[in-house]
Amino acid sequence: MSRKPLIEDRPKGDSVNVLRHIAGFLRPYRLRIVSALVSLIVAAGAVLAIGQALRRVVDFGFSADSTVLDQYFLALLGVVALLAVATYGRYYAVSSLGERVVADIRHKVYQHVVGLSPEFFESTRTGEILSRLTTDTTLIQSVVGSSASVALRNMMIFAGGSILLIVSSPKLTGLVFLIVLLVVLPIVFFGRRVRRLSRESQDRLADVGTFAGESLDAVQTIQAFGREDANRRRFGGIVEAAYTTALRQIKSRALLTGIVILFVFGAVDIVLWIGARDVISGAMTGGQLAAFVFYAVMVAGSVGSLSEVYGDFQRAAGATERLMELLGTSSRISAPESPVSLPRPARGAIRFDRVTFRYPARPGYRALASYSLSVSPGERLALVGPSGAGKTTVFQLLLRFYDPESGRVSIDGTDLRDARPEDVRQHIGLVPQDPVIFADDVWSNIRYGRPEATDREVRAAAEAAAAAEFVKRLPDGYGTFLGDRGTQLSGGQRQRISIARAILRNPTILLLDEATSALDAENERVVQRALETLMEGRTTLVIAHSLATVLKADRIVVMDAGDVVANGTHAELMAQGGLYARLAQLQFETSEDADTVAAAQ
Repeated sequence: MSRKPLIEDRPKGDSVNVLRHIAGFLRPYRLRIVSALVSLIVAAGAVLAIGQALRRVVDFGFSADSTVLDQYFLALLGVVALLAVATYGRYYAVSSLGERVVADIRHKVYQHVVGLSPEFFESTRTGEILSRLTTDTTLIQSVVGSSASVALRNMMIFAGGSILLIVSSPKLTGLVFLIVLLVVLPIVFFGRRVRRLSRESQDRLADVGTFAGESLDAVQTIQAFGREDANRRRFGGIVEAAYTTALRQIKSRALLTGIVILFVFGAVDIVLWIGARDVISGAMTGGQLAAFVFYAVMVAGSVGSLSEVYGDFQRAAGATERLMELLGTSSRISAPESPVSLPRPARGAIRFDRVTFRYPARPGYRALASYSLSVSPGERLALVGPSGAGKTTVFQLLLRFYDPESGRVSIDGTDLRDARPEDVRQHIGLVPQDPVIFADDVWSNIRYGRPEATDREVRAAAEAAAAAEFVKRLPDGYGTFLGDRGTQLSGGQRQRISIARAILRNPTILLLDEATSALDAENERVVQRALETLMEGRTTLVIAHSLATVLKADRIVVMDAGDVVANGTHAELMAQGGLYARLAQLQFETSEDADTVAAAQ
């Protein structure tokens, strides 16, 4: 039974009211907001003052001497200069505010997502998260850093212009407002459609990023299986789906804008015609008509601009909704209200007491069934068994990536559910089968285990992990950039960097997840020696299929179907027969480990 992605479990909103969530990110920048509002008010006032200056020029400027005319135009130039300065202030304050708020949103979203439990990532695509971090936040930036101030400016111009229209000619103003009402109707109708299509467009765009990222990460596999053309066709289909959705959104916005322009400038034409007849009849002066036309254009333009900005708000509302869904996703793994500290110094005693666990994505399958296990401090214990036996699940629960459905997992007598996840993980070092190498230099990759470590400590860890020799041969030594996922290193070299990272961390408990299974014989021997150094004096749990690794354990625990079916030394388990003996016999037939076993016996 599959489970829907967690971030789609909540109902969707249906209006721009969702943008209120951005207010929390704006509060720390009140001074910048006030500065932007002051600039906005001055700019709007300067625009409206131009109309009055125009009226006086038309009515009095042409009948006066040249000195008076010069004064009128000089005053008009002063108003324009004030408008320019205020516009600069508004643009800088608002744009910088938009960039600051979006940076804060991205930081908060990443900070939240990186702390979510693995359950979230079982059902959520990485490309979807990246789309929300980039594309969606960019839409919000366009509103906070531009559209919001444009909307406020146009609302001020609409309000001030309307008052001045009434003062100039109540009759013509009534006609203008009638047209404005006709403009509002398509805004409301098409605005909802634009918002729905905007959300759908963002979802399709996320599909593009997800598929492209997955394909590029696996490009060698794609080429090895000759699937380039198939992937090109599939990607083309995804891109076309995104294009089709975007086109539908563009058509709706274009139709909305076209209708608004028709009504707005049609109204200007009618108003100008009626006003011209009033000037001829002496009902109003030419200056009054000029000012009225100016304000009518301002009011109509502000309404038209608001209709377009409303579309931006609709798209930003969809983006905000998606981000709030992400921020609203809670992690099932969290610290209790009163966390218990693990004993210090830690001893490394591990205990699983009748633990039952199911992965949330597979609720019908029990990964562990009433599983019990005790590991003494400093003991080296190997977990063996067929795939799906639950070995990796033991590691997942120890790291508190998940909590058991029933039973208890403890370290040094402390139930992990009573401690902070971060405190639990500080005591554990992990060397995975597929080591993670970050796109950074050797210093940073090894120091990832303990960021405050000195260069001397990093070098010592590299020496202990048998990594120092090859690191010195790199172009820039420890300062060499290793590329995305460590592409400049071989598999054995990546694994030794991973081991050096664990050595530097100096954990009480060490988890080795088939750390040598993907290596050739020569590299396996080198890495095995490095692991021997790492395991000294630590409680160590090893998942391994290689008997060469298993034989060095103090005890072997055989798992099957989520439970312990046998435990003991290699000789004891071989004498008992059963699952371990069968697994060992299979390996004798397919590997060179038989010689190792014979030598050990």
